[in-house]
Amino acid sequence: MLYITRRETFSAGHRLYNPDWSDERNQDVFGKDANPNGHGHTYTLEVTVRGEINPETGMVIDLRDLREIIRRTVTDKVDHANLNLDVDFLRGVLPSAENIVVACWQQLLPALDGVQLYRLRLWESENNSVEYFGD
Repeated sequence: MLYITRRETFSAGHRLYNPDWSDERNQDVFGKDANPNGHGHTYTLEVTVRGEINPETGMVIDLRDLREIIRRTVTDKVDHANLNLDVDFLRGVLPSAENIVVACWQQLLPALDGVQLYRLRLWESENNSVEYFGD
């Protein structure tokens, strides 16, 4: 079994804010991330798939194909978007890094054929990332 990882980056804005809470509670919990105007990040999404080497191609997956799948299902939808307002698969979801990575998994899973989605890592900053291995 081999593991292949592709990285893609995107820039997006979001606001951490729970509409069921008061402004004061949101401020206490999320701090400056609850700013009504939001804030932005340049995210890095690492997508790791696993599978067997195809003896005819010598590859688990053509990385050009993996790149296209990631872009079509995730990064083209989130790049330069407001994650709270503009992204269909995040509508109604508080766009924390944890929730974003789970939503990306749900987008990628049905689009992959012949390989298994193994891990997603979402870097929100140089120092902060989350990993998800599925349900």
